[in-house]
Amino acid sequence: MQHPILILGGTAEARRLAGMLSCNPRYAVQLSLAGRTRSPAEHAVPVRIGGFGGAEGLAAHLIAQNIAMFVDATHPYAARISANAALASKISGVPLIALRRAPWRRQDGDRWQSVSSVDGAVSLLGAASRRVFLTLGRQELLPFQAAPQHRYLIRSVDPVEPPLTVPHAIYLTDRGPFREADEARLLREHEVEVIVAKNSGGGASYGKIAAARALGIEVVLINRPPLPEVPAAETVEGIVRHLAHALPPL
Repeated sequence: MQHPILILGGTAEARRLAGMLSCNPRYAVQLSLAGRTRSPAEHAVPVRIGGFGGAEGLAAHLIAQNIAMFVDATHPYAARISANAALASKISGVPLIALRRAPWRRQDGDRWQSVSSVDGAVSLLGAASRRVFLTLGRQELLPFQAAPQHRYLIRSVDPVEPPLTVPHAIYLTDRGPFREADEARLLREHEVEVIVAKNSGGGASYGKIAAARALGIEVVLINRPPLPEVPAAETVEGIVRHLAHALPPL
């Protein structure tokens, strides 16, 4: 017999966790993706695409699938999904653990400014035209249409469709991890003056932060939203250890 495990994913850590757990015959792992990315990366376990219908729908799924424990390994800014996961755990009685990667910390040489929202980032850019590198999800890009004076370099996993209604925008589609040397080359090539990003933490997208520090480029970081207090670990290895302790061999 196996312990059924559900991972709420969409991050590189979720993919790596699924791969590690798939090698252990103790677990039967399913990975759930919201379906926002058109071409998700390949995974080592069965994948479920789409929402559950809120916390109640997720709780019903946990019960119907006899899930022994589930993992919230979504993006640190997926506040609604994390809130639904916490509530679903209470409704269903199925224990939850969250993978909460640590945020990036300011280092000597960083030129950071922090804002609480995307709208705050738009305002902080100011009225004068600047060369701006946007590394946000497609859903967060629309507010920048209110600042058409800037020249935008926009990178996303999927194409931005429709494109923003601004006169100057270059679009890149790419998936991390991104190396510091490559990011520095990109920043110099496009003469970027400021980067707008989320404080996602982790190593996959830290290259631009390190490159900005080395080149003296300003970074506007959007602060993380508040998340529910649940049992959590900062690393994939911490989640694996927690599951091994909580779910002994049957």
